[in-house]
Amino acid sequence: MISVFQKLFARVCLLISGWKLEGEIPDLRKCVIIGAPHTSNWDFFFGMVYKLYYGLNIHFLIKKELFRFPFRWVFHYIGGIPVDRRKHDNLVEQLGEKMINSECFYLAIAPEGSRKAVMVWKRGFYHIAKKAGVPIVLGYMDYRRRVVGVGPVFYPRNDIEKDMKEIALFYSTIQAKYPAFFYLPDDKHAHD
Repeated sequence: MISVFQKLFARVCLLISGWKLEGEIPDLRKCVIIGAPHTSNWDFFFGMVYKLYYGLNIHFLIKKELFRFPFRWVFHYIGGIPVDRRKHDNLVEQLGEKMINSECFYLAIAPEGSRKAVMVWKRGFYHIAKKAGVPIVLGYMDYRRRVVGVGPVFYPRNDIEKDMKEIALFYSTIQAKYPAFFYLPDDKHAHD
């Protein structure tokens, strides 16, 4: 349920920033949402504006170091899932199971995993979607057009390399805040 305050706050943020919203997430019960490019803290801000405007219960991964007092309850409230990036504790498997066992679950992931330049996208988002049997929604922040939105819904097939090339084609027209830090996901040296 969208609160009037949420929508009003999102509208004010858009008005002040000069940004627009584009596209709506289709009527899906579950999906993985890519949040890219991710080169700035502003990406998170505009993603949250989108979430608030449409009243979406989107969960997102965030480094566990930020889950400290007084921010812990805020991040939990807005959908944050703490991740210890030093541990490899089968997060893909856990999130896939969580999606399978939930009636409704939207999970947003920045596949670059960092605001710094990343030559190779992490493919956890793809494997989570495959495990849970859910589509991937291509979300974006386009700094050239000052738009935050969602593009097509992508259904993973059985050829990850081909799928990543298709995803890369969509993001090839999107401009990051810091373009020099943004690499497309179909790098030939990509790994799982």
